[in-house]
Amino acid sequence: MKIRSLTVGVPLRWPFAPIALDDIGAFARDLRARLTAGGYEVQTVRLAGPPLSTVLAGTDGREALAYARALETAARERGFEYVSVGPVRILDAPSARHRQAALDLINVLPEIVRATEVTFCSVLVASHNGGVHLPAVERTAAAIADIAQTTPDGFGNLRFAALANCPPHIPFFPAAYHEGSHPRYALALEAADVAVEAFTNAASLDEARQRLIAALDGHWQRLERILSPEQSFFGGAADGTAGGSSVTFGGVDLSLAPFPDDERSIAVALERLGVARFGASGTLFAAAVLTSALGSVHMPRTGYSGLMLPVLEDSRLAQRASEGLVSVDSLLLYAAVCGLGLDTVPLPGDTDSDELAAIILDMATLAARLDKPLTARLFPVPGARAGDRTAFDFPYFANSRVLAVRGLGAAALLAKGEVVRL
Repeated sequence: MKIRSLTVGVPLRWPFAPIALDDIGAFARDLRARLTAGGYEVQTVRLAGPPLSTVLAGTDGREALAYARALETAARERGFEYVSVGPVRILDAPSARHRQAALDLINVLPEIVRATEVTFCSVLVASHNGGVHLPAVERTAAAIADIAQTTPDGFGNLRFAALANCPPHIPFFPAAYHEGSHPRYALALEAADVAVEAFTNAASLDEARQRLIAALDGHWQRLERILSPEQSFFGGAADGTAGGSSVTFGGVDLSLAPFPDDERSIAVALERLGVARFGASGTLFAAAVLTSALGSVHMPRTGYSGLMLPVLEDSRLAQRASEGLVSVDSLLLYAAVCGLGLDTVPLPGDTDSDELAAIILDMATLAARLDKPLTARLFPVPGARAGDRTAFDFPYFANSRVLAVRGLGAAALLAKGEVVRL
């Protein structure tokens, strides 16, 4: 097991003094060193700010690009490898004027992706209590299409997603954002290998569950010793105000993220559990068994803490998608019992924004109805058709085949309302 990300959320204002991030950077470097000394490789250290629409409230949307560039520069200088400027949030805007300003801010997000190197952004399009915001869905889909056509191989969509019902303090990107007046950190795991080992040669489903729970409980006992006592930093607060602050531990996201290697594949784990081939009948049941087991782990949880099925980040999942066993619809079906939603899903390059909006609508519907955090990180691949093989050169990706898009879009639905409570 590895730590995919040590993510530190910080309160920020704009403009901010870069020096205000000095102590946060020192805290993250120290904790990374302690985790490494304790036997856990920390792959990335990440910084997450408040929702972009909150930071820029009352300012011209053109400030967004300046803010994103300044935050990326300041964060990288202090050892953070990735940065999230947080989502644009529409549903909690206090007035019609603020909602319109937030909608207009979505139009700037493709430019933020193009103008930065390691900055992630997103749009929160739905929530359990607030429903689905149709204009936000429409503009988010247009942003995905824009990024696909204006970044090499459409790869810019790695750093952009539609979020639905996602709370603050998820340590996985692009969903990460901070809320509150004090810094907070959380861990995202790369732990699919733990499930592979636990399920291999298990004589029964109960034995498989107990082995997984015991293994993860054992890791938490080790991690708890490393993380305690709670660390504090002193000096200027991250939002630029005077005074110091403690950094609160927010928990561990138990989503067992995979890596493009069969021994670190969630799809392999489910096949070791007994599914003939991932995507065949029985996959939904196996996904529910694994997710249920995670609920019994004695670890403080945050984020999704469910089953993560990113098509291009899991070698066996990518293989089964190439074999035609995985579709957009089946991934949505699994999301109903496990978590995350649609992640790194390769789509035809001519998928238009209307078709993308229809996919986002279905994801958002599941999140709002089931009260669970889901996302859609979609990859229209310029020039590619359904069935074509992807050719991404990225160490965290396993290339697969482009999935077909079913349907003719959602224009008629999007035109018939603004907020729909489900």
